[in-house]
Formats: sequence, C-alpha cells, structure tokens
Amino acid sequence: MSENVARRGFLVGGAALLAAGCTSNEPAAAPTSSAPAPTAAAGGNDQPGDRVVIGFSAPAADHGWIAAIAKNAETAAKQYSDVEFKPVEPTNDINQQISAVESLIAAKVNALVILPNDGQQLNQVALQATAAGIPVVNLDRVFPNKLAYRTWIGGDNYGMGVAAGHYIGEQLKSKNVSNPVIVEIQGIATLPLTQERSQGFADALKEYGFSVTAKQDAAFTVETGNEVATSLLQAHSKIDAMWNHDDDQGVGVLAAIKEANRSEFIMVGGAGSANAMREIQSGTSVLQATVTYSPTMASSAIKLARLIAQGKGMSDLLEKQVPQSITLASETITKDNVADYMSLGFES
Repeated sequence: MSENVARRGFLVGGAALLAAGCTSNEPAAAPTSSAPAPTAAAGGNDQPGDRVVIGFSAPAADHGWIAAIAKNAETAAKQYSDVEFKPVEPTNDINQQISAVESLIAAKVNALVILPNDGQQLNQVALQATAAGIPVVNLDRVFPNKLAYRTWIGGDNYGMGVAAGHYIGEQLKSKNVSNPVIVEIQGIATLPLTQERSQGFADALKEYGFSVTAKQDAAFTVETGNEVATSLLQAHSKIDAMWNHDDDQGVGVLAAIKEANRSEFIMVGGAGSANAMREIQSGTSVLQATVTYSPTMASSAIKLARLIAQGKGMSDLLEKQVPQSITLASETITKDNVADYMSLGFES
C-alpha cells in the first residue's frame, strides 16, 4: 500500500491486520503478533550461499498487521545462516524513516527490504539505494518510480474485494435471497487501496445481480469500527451480508454486532487475523469468512532479497532472475479450511 498509514499500503494481513492493506497511525494498545515458527532451510536455493546483510525498514507497529510484518521478516531471516538481518527502528515519521534507510545505505548492506510509510515520500531515498548498487525489495506500499526498486511484492487489494464479493454472492444465491441488503465497512475511503477493494467487491457482486446497499469507512481502528458498525446496524433493521475490509477494525465491528444482539446476516472480514479465524472456527459467529492480505509477504520479501543479493533466481521458475513484481493472491478462509491457515494468523 503506498499511503502514509501504518499498514498495507495498507495495516494485513493479515494481514495485511488492521492493509488492510492498510492502516492508520492512530494510537492503539500494544499489539501482539505471531509468525510461523522457523523451519530448517531445505535444499536448492535454501542451501547456504554467500553471506549477505539485509537491511529492513517498516512503520511502527500500531496495529497487529504491521507487528506481524516485522515478526515475519525477522523469523524468515533466522532461517538462514548466511543472512545477517539488520533492522532499523520502526517509525511512523516520514523523515525518521528516510534517515533510517540512509543509515542502511551508508552501512553498505547487500539488499534492502522497505515497507514505506508513504511510497511517494520515500521514493527518493529508495532511488539513492539503487544508485548505490543496493537492490531494494519494495514491500506492499509501492514506490511510484520503478527505478526505485528491484522487486515489488505485496497483496492484491482488488482481489480482496473480488474474493469477498464472490463468497457473499454465492452464499446469498444458495439461499435464494433476492434484493439483499449488503453493507460494506471500508478502512479509509480516500485511499487508493480502499477504492481498489471496494471496486473489486462491487464488480464481483454485479455477477450475481447484487450491489452494495450502504458503505462507510472506519479508519482502520477498533474504536471507529465499533462506531460505524453501530450506526449501520441502527440504520438497517435487517441486513443480509456485511463485508468489513479489515480484521483489526473488525474487533470493534464484532463487538458492536454482539452488543446489538444481531445475527441475521453473514459477515466477511479482511486480512486474516488469528482472532478472526477463531471466530470463524467457532461456528457460532456471524463472521463466516475472511479474505487474506497476509503479513507473510514480509517473509517472502526477505527470501527474495537474499536470492537477489546472492545472484540467484527462483528455483521453481525457468528464468534466471527473481521477477520484478509479485502480487499475492487473496485467499478465502472459511470454517472448512481455517485449520490450514491458523498458523499464519496475526493477533489484532
């Protein structure tokens, strides 16, 4: 996500907690996070190679998704004896992040993984790294100038909306619901990433002859999520489906739903938090699915930086070099497959 919000360019995944991808810099309780346990490196490209130093810079963890981003990056680096992980102090201050990245350039690291607070404002320092011969793996919030990074990896905001729309459309069609009341709780409505999610949602629903009845943004915070959900529940005495873009703000949304004692609709979340997965797994919640924007993308970014720094390609591809761009699929987590995803969930 390329916006100045503490999250995916959004928060996610998972991650993105919240993107989003995606979230705000509003104060929040200190989050906890989880990452897959390190596993022994396997064969092929995972065999020890030239020792490389990988610098890492990301926003401060004011939400679970961002906390999980940092944890996933660190966990992935620990899997390799040939990697020295060199993170800088996380910050939500643009100038401080620029200074931190400049310190990594001065340290002559072999590769950089950067999740910028704002891709536009950190574009110049990323160009400086590239000019210094340091390949940059741009994580999530994209730099506008492709010369600023060697490889971009991030989530699919449009795909999140498509996945949510298809799940809701299929569920309502199977119940022969006509003219459904569908409400949408966005993150920050003015952000491109939010607009992409909403567009994907609308496009998917259209295939079933459905459309969004009402939508409101909730700023990617628990508090605002609670307020917005309360307002929507009061405005609509009957709802058939709800899509909440972000599982972090979803904590507040679910609290409002429980407070209102409403259960007549199905709800889909976004990012893939552990608490959302537990709700789905319980089988007793209106939350029946969530669509992923996983912070595991940070683990993959570290792996890609290592390969690039060592002059390797991806062993499953015929090409000799790592691709220039990798967009992760947004997967739909339901009660049927939630057990397979629990280890990847992050705590809101």
